[in-house]
Amino acid sequence: MLTVLLLLISNVFMTFAWYGHLKHPHTSLWAAIIVSWLIAFFEYCFQVPANRIGAGQFSAVQLKLIQEVLTLIVFSVFAVTYLGSRLSWNHLLAFSLVVVAAFLVRADKPYAAKTSAAAETQSPTLP
Repeated sequence: MLTVLLLLISNVFMTFAWYGHLKHPHTSLWAAIIVSWLIAFFEYCFQVPANRIGAGQFSAVQLKLIQEVLTLIVFSVFAVTYLGSRLSWNHLLAFSLVVVAAFLVRADKPYAAKTSAAAETQSPTLP
């Protein structure tokens, strides 16, 4: 759970770094870039430990999938509460399809490992 919590906090910082400046369109671009980089520093302070700690429990693919699902959740909340956006059915469906895609990528990994292991044990040897 510590990994997921750190990834969640990281995603909150990341979302503000990437999209927070959209609420202030009259701020100069260079100021938005500098502020975004400063916020992104804190994102990395949570992201890197999350991946290091999580590497003992999850594969790299699993860590990425957890991060992507959290990103969609955090961004959805951010877009509605901070930016005042409205999420419609097509946005929610698109996000859901990304989650399904993430599941499919994860579901394929054990299958591929089992298939290649089975192929190695069943391969005929040539004389």
